[in-house]
Amino acid sequence: MSAKDYQKDYYKALGVPKTSTAAEIKKAYRELARKWHPDANKGSADAEERFKEITEAYNVLSDEKQRKEYDEQRSVFGRFGAPTAGRPGAPGTPGGNFDFGDLFGGEGLGDVIGGIFRGGRPNPAGRARRGTDVETETTLSFGDSIDGVTVSLRLTGEGPCPVCHGTGAKAGTVPKVCPDCHGTGQQSRNLGGFGLSEPCKTCRGRGLVVEDPCTECSGSGRAMSSRTIQARIPAGVADGQRIRIPGKGAPGEHGGKAGDLYVRVHVTPDAVFGRTGDNLTVTVPVTMPELALGAEIKVPTHRGAAVTVRVPPGTPNGQVFRVPGRGVRRKDGTLGALLATVEVVVPQELNKKTRSALEDLRIATADADPREELLRRARQG
Repeated sequence: MSAKDYQKDYYKALGVPKTSTAAEIKKAYRELARKWHPDANKGSADAEERFKEITEAYNVLSDEKQRKEYDEQRSVFGRFGAPTAGRPGAPGTPGGNFDFGDLFGGEGLGDVIGGIFRGGRPNPAGRARRGTDVETETTLSFGDSIDGVTVSLRLTGEGPCPVCHGTGAKAGTVPKVCPDCHGTGQQSRNLGGFGLSEPCKTCRGRGLVVEDPCTECSGSGRAMSSRTIQARIPAGVADGQRIRIPGKGAPGEHGGKAGDLYVRVHVTPDAVFGRTGDNLTVTVPVTMPELALGAEIKVPTHRGAAVTVRVPPGTPNGQVFRVPGRGVRRKDGTLGALLATVEVVVPQELNKKTRSALEDLRIATADADPREELLRRARQG
């Protein structure tokens, strides 16, 4: 039993005086256990913590040897108080209980370093634990990826057992505080100059042992379950992009926050539009006279009315025209552009009138060889 355990008031936890008999302690525990049992307070993290508190108190006070040791040590602490500076066990003195968590901000690095140098308890069994992150995939149409959409996602993962509500114990029974780590979930190993803290092998870091395990989860307190959530995919998501949705991952333990959900998005190609960064692309068929003589052409937009684009005379085939504000919505709310590429369509069948006109054009342009400059450069190279 650690110094911190002796500082806990187990009698107060059970609501009994120090002079109580074993029968009185047992009676008080049974009444409180029925009141705070997880089965009677489904989904309440406070009830679970209270249940563990009274269970820990009962396990100590119901054992004659442990209760005697607890009373003696409580008496010592009552006369001399908690360790203070200048005495063994004080911060900054040999064997001191220096709190690395205070130096490094409570959790994380401070807990780890503190556990190494003082054989501490970096992760007590009752401490809130954040749920793990979960990753899944979804496939969107091109249009939904541009506009944003809410999708239903079915997730399967580990969470609190629905039968025992995470206690690991069979209905009507309760887990007991681990006799080896006294509920901390950690054990210290002496490495000479310092101690190394590691998960307790008896309770596997839970701080509790289950004598009559739940038949559903075999005493682990965890079970696989499925759930369906609604997730909002923002406008402008790209193919292969990973979207983070906070708090939609696996549930936490002991009142801890849920993890995050990461959604990998796949986008199906569109028959009309493509995408380059924040810009949409489209290829617009035109005739050779429209490029040569100039024209005003209609260009489609994504889920909107067509826009008119002016093609100047002498426009080369493959020219790209930029239409601002018709592209993908950016994070700052602005829109990219629509990039329209004009491409000459060669007619596959010609009527007499069209053929005659093209023959006249060929005769009129016979002196202008469009390949002359290309051939000249090739000869020079």
